[in-house]
Amino acid sequence: MNSWRCLSSSHSSPGRIIKLETAQRQLTPGALTGVKVIDLTRVFAGPFSSQILGDLGADVIKVERYGRGDESRDYGVDDGEVKPGSPFLTHNRNKRSISLDLKSPDGKKILIDLIRDADVLLHNFRPGVMERLGLAYKDLSEINPRLVFASISGFGHTGSMSKRAANDLSIQSFSGLLSITGHPGGPPTRNPASVADLTAGMFATMGIMAALFYRERTGLGQEVSTSMLGGQLAFLNHFLTDFWMNGRLPEKWGTANRLGLPNEAFPTSDGWVCITSANDDMWKRCASGLGMPEISDDPRFNLLKSRYANRAELVRLVSNATQKMTTDECVRAMELANVPCVPVNTISDIANHEIIEESNATVDMVVEGDRVAKLVQTPLWLSATPVSARLSPPRLGEHTDEILQEIGYKPEQITQLRNGQVIQ
Repeated sequence: MNSWRCLSSSHSSPGRIIKLETAQRQLTPGALTGVKVIDLTRVFAGPFSSQILGDLGADVIKVERYGRGDESRDYGVDDGEVKPGSPFLTHNRNKRSISLDLKSPDGKKILIDLIRDADVLLHNFRPGVMERLGLAYKDLSEINPRLVFASISGFGHTGSMSKRAANDLSIQSFSGLLSITGHPGGPPTRNPASVADLTAGMFATMGIMAALFYRERTGLGQEVSTSMLGGQLAFLNHFLTDFWMNGRLPEKWGTANRLGLPNEAFPTSDGWVCITSANDDMWKRCASGLGMPEISDDPRFNLLKSRYANRAELVRLVSNATQKMTTDECVRAMELANVPCVPVNTISDIANHEIIEESNATVDMVVEGDRVAKLVQTPLWLSATPVSARLSPPRLGEHTDEILQEIGYKPEQITQLRNGQVIQ
């Protein structure tokens, strides 16, 4: 096991990489320092949730399958590249890895021993799997009444679809998101960000935090569940309510929507900008900033409902105006008019933008293969208990011996378990 990890954080100079001794893993106590999380999740939704908990100071023990581990270790890795790739690295810092065969009696016993003094257990098995393993909440709460037992499913924990497999694309599709993404007349369009996974992870984190707060007052744990579908329904809430109330189906708008207008991407002489005019007053300032103040009083455009009725002509006029400007000129003109306007950046543009450093948005960590990975920080600022990057994403089973020793296993027992292919 490595005796050090590496990090740079908001408490160090930009880009600095610091060797951190094992005994000094916690620089400044986090909000969740002392909270022990047993993380049985894999891929994206669950690991994203547990990483947030880890960034807030929790001791996250990532329990991985014997031999293979979390399959996301293989994602995004081309021939000749070192594993793991960015999909694993971006969701698994501040965790310790133990590799177990949970199908073996000894492996299951180890897991139960870990749970005895744990604060949180998080899993994303399909509903029914933990029950078959004898690890349901009713079983584990008898062992540890203070346990917060959290789970993430695809389609929910009840209902006819509860046991169906799911991934990010299937939830984007089933929730209706694909049907409203893209341009008019175009095919279903996937959001390339893992929105269904990551929203489920965020909701799981909120549920866990609420349950921990309840436990502080009562001393009792509870069961927490969320789903990928539930997260997407929450994010599509106003579309669904509009349909239920008015029978109105959302259309594909490209970068536009049915809220403010103009409110979409417009071409410039050297690129694209997004202009957002949320109300009639802002529209007057927008029109003036674009050099055509007279159209804000035009009865076709003076009110939002009028602009809705004459959308195509308005978009044409605004596009004509923005194409006479460079992107920088348009952004500046709208800034002076106090109208939201930003360039349409590429990933390269934002990755190299000065705001990344100014906002302490990243952390540099040494990862497997002696590489330095720049990772996005959890975007939270807490004045007394800051988020921190203490541990690099772990190698498979990197902390197995250490974790077992902490719960009382002797070196000879660990050797026997390893020889029996129970642990790695």
